[in-house]
Amino acid sequence: MFDTLGFEPDWFGLLGREVLRERRAALIAEACAWSVGLSDRPHHLRLRGRLVATGSTIGDRAATGQALSGEEDGRLELGDARPGSFQDALNAVDADGTVFADRFDREVIEPFVQETCVLAADRARRTRPGQWAELLDDLGEDPADVDLAGVVRVGEWEEPLRTEAEHLVLAALGRMPLLEVESEGLPLSLVRAAEAATRAAAAAPAPTGREPDEGLAGALFLALAAVREAGLAAPVPPEDAGRLLAVLGEQGLEPGEVTGVLRHLPLAPGTADRVAALLPDG
Repeated sequence: MFDTLGFEPDWFGLLGREVLRERRAALIAEACAWSVGLSDRPHHLRLRGRLVATGSTIGDRAATGQALSGEEDGRLELGDARPGSFQDALNAVDADGTVFADRFDREVIEPFVQETCVLAADRARRTRPGQWAELLDDLGEDPADVDLAGVVRVGEWEEPLRTEAEHLVLAALGRMPLLEVESEGLPLSLVRAAEAATRAAAAAPAPTGREPDEGLAGALFLALAAVREAGLAAPVPPEDAGRLLAVLGEQGLEPGEVTGVLRHLPLAPGTADRVAALLPDG
């Protein structure tokens, strides 16, 4: 392996692969957690160039072993997936035609690999001071004030590790049924939902400081994901109440669940009342 800076062999690239393989279990856990909620999404296919809803959910089709991805979308390297498997779900498309694999790369693979490279840089600094000093000298970095993430970006070590990370995930989960992967990821997904709720509360205080009811944890996870993926402003203003309610409905939340999660979402004053008024019983 050779890097773009002329090191032969690319000792840092090899170190990055070593750290990534040490973190394999964490990567698989993050992949499982990310998958939670996929089965509740409406299923779409592209037929003759037009994106259409099939009238069932991804989970309904996965449970009966039906193919989730079509021939007109998806990635070629994922095209031999077992119907209803995690790999098949990655190759399916969402309501706006985006392949789920693209979202997975953006939301899981890229941040995980970036973090892995930073950890590798920190290890190199501690355990290989001579090579680390030479690397910084070639990059023109000041050892006394070095930005590890910046070193990683300049060295361009992330791209090959992304491919490696994708292979690790597919080797572990690719042929597993989507519903089993979701089940494995549920505990960590609830932790991530709680972390997201904490961050949202810090950015925009919620109407109350109460913790979400345990029974609403799954609904809150889906609600937070919906707000994030819809690109809604944070806190969500009252004028976006209708759009917020629509995206929550697309995630499969019932009116009672919507009412329960509102106080835990990053909403501007008046937005919760506006959403409640728009509910069927509002």
